[in-house]
Amino acid sequence: MHQFTDEEGLRALLKTPGQRAYVGYDLTGPSLHVGHLLPTMALRWFQKCGHQPVVLLGGGTTKIGDPSGKDTQRQMLTEEVIAANEASIATAFDRLLGGKEIRVNNAEWLDKLNYIAMLREVAPHFSVNRMLTMDSVRLRLEREQPLSFLEFNYMILQAYDFVELNKRHKVRLQMGGSDQWGNIIQGVELNRRLGLKDDVFGATMNLITTASGAKMGKTAAGAVWLNADMLKPYDYWQFWRNTEDADVGRFLKLFTELELPAIDALLVGNINEAKVALATEATALMHGAEEAEKAAQTAREIFAGSGVSDNLPALHVAKVELDAGIALYTLVVQAGFAASNGEARRLIKGNGVRVNDAVVSKEDLALHTADMTADGYIKLSAGKKRHILIKLAE
Repeated sequence: MHQFTDEEGLRALLKTPGQRAYVGYDLTGPSLHVGHLLPTMALRWFQKCGHQPVVLLGGGTTKIGDPSGKDTQRQMLTEEVIAANEASIATAFDRLLGGKEIRVNNAEWLDKLNYIAMLREVAPHFSVNRMLTMDSVRLRLEREQPLSFLEFNYMILQAYDFVELNKRHKVRLQMGGSDQWGNIIQGVELNRRLGLKDDVFGATMNLITTASGAKMGKTAAGAVWLNADMLKPYDYWQFWRNTEDADVGRFLKLFTELELPAIDALLVGNINEAKVALATEATALMHGAEEAEKAAQTAREIFAGSGVSDNLPALHVAKVELDAGIALYTLVVQAGFAASNGEARRLIKGNGVRVNDAVVSKEDLALHTADMTADGYIKLSAGKKRHILIKLAE
């Protein structure tokens, strides 16, 4: 944890089991990513300590867009897309919270607000002078980047969410990343100014960066998604396996439920064994023990055996396309090893790509059906740890 509005008062509150805390999630995509994992793990521990987690889905606030940490306004999503995203991200909460959380959507009250009535009730408690000092607003203005009036309303609506959750579900605590500190403070203060009976609290956790200073969860191919249909469990396992040495101990404590003595024992041993434990434990939490062990076994077969495993991710292509020839850089992008054709070409040129375990450096190389092994695949690799089997679509 990083910041508290009233740490002493919160500690006193949490001595009584059955308290309720929430984390908000805007519905901007069909899956959460590892950047959402820490606050969700905080809800999981909150639940294990005898309390009730509350997941607030931003069906209403997603229509506005949170300006925190953004250089430009978010893309406006339709209600149909927002609803589809809500259904899709539910799998993460089913897995991490066991489906036992209270799950609510703020469209339930935000969609019904009367604008004039809300202005009269809520707006007098917000100072524009102070709102302009909040990081989500100040940084955009200092960079002379546009901030729409639509986005400027976001912190008011998020603060109002806390009021509604307090009234409807007796929620006393909001948690989130440190980039949400300003929004959380506004929600705590709005509860007090509206005269709600119970004290409420806010708490944040640091946004996670790696030892090298990179934002956690960002890779060349994009975000590290939590949904298995957007990132296969093997690739999720590999993400954790590739953790920098200096981050292994910290990540074992944050993203697994291993006991601290067990973590200490791992850290005095072989660092690669600690990385495997991190990858397997983190994957088991998100995708189940069976998928985690399958991913670990796949890695063992690749690096200690023949170099191929039946459990490797597969990219299926049409036979007619492979007969005609598909550019290698296109397949590198489709495999998720690069975010663009240009990046894929540079990876190939730098000897970072192998086909059937042979290094290739010809940028314009095309792969054909004739390149398939007798077992019916082409093994495509990027670096030492990313592999995929190219197979014909049935």
